[in-house]
Amino acid sequence: MAADSSFDIVSKLDRQEVDNALNQAAKEVANRFDFRNVDAGIKWSGESIEVQANTEERANAVLDVFRDKLVKRGISLKAIDAGEPKLSGKVYKLGVALKEGIAQEDAKKISKIIRDEGPKGVKAQIQGDELRVSSKKKDDLQQIIALLKGKDLSVALQFVNYR
Repeated sequence: MAADSSFDIVSKLDRQEVDNALNQAAKEVANRFDFRNVDAGIKWSGESIEVQANTEERANAVLDVFRDKLVKRGISLKAIDAGEPKLSGKVYKLGVALKEGIAQEDAKKISKIIRDEGPKGVKAQIQGDELRVSSKKKDDLQQIIALLKGKDLSVALQFVNYR
């Protein structure tokens, strides 16, 4: 009897790529003409990222530069959660949280999609902040990956440990 084939569905960030995108965005903000003398910048603030500028519009413009750099580095924008610019002294600050792991309710939604729309005989188990999908046929697993890539989910998904 053949063992079940499986793969894991995770939501992880490559911290090095995020750091590279942040450094590129900071360099572009420092060099761009429209950001001169406006106290605009972007930097790490613990586990999150802080954007600051002298106006709300400029803070959002710095965030757009950062988002552009993330996309160019292959990081999904679903992995970041940007707040609203808030006035702090003379500058507007905007916090950007990084989201990793699949929340319990998202895991249940994904599991339900697999049960309802996927091929019969495919099992999905929630394991902490990831999902393990298994089946006797590898073709069924390929169909599940294609199905989930076609869905508009609120989390960035990666498919790892395919066996």
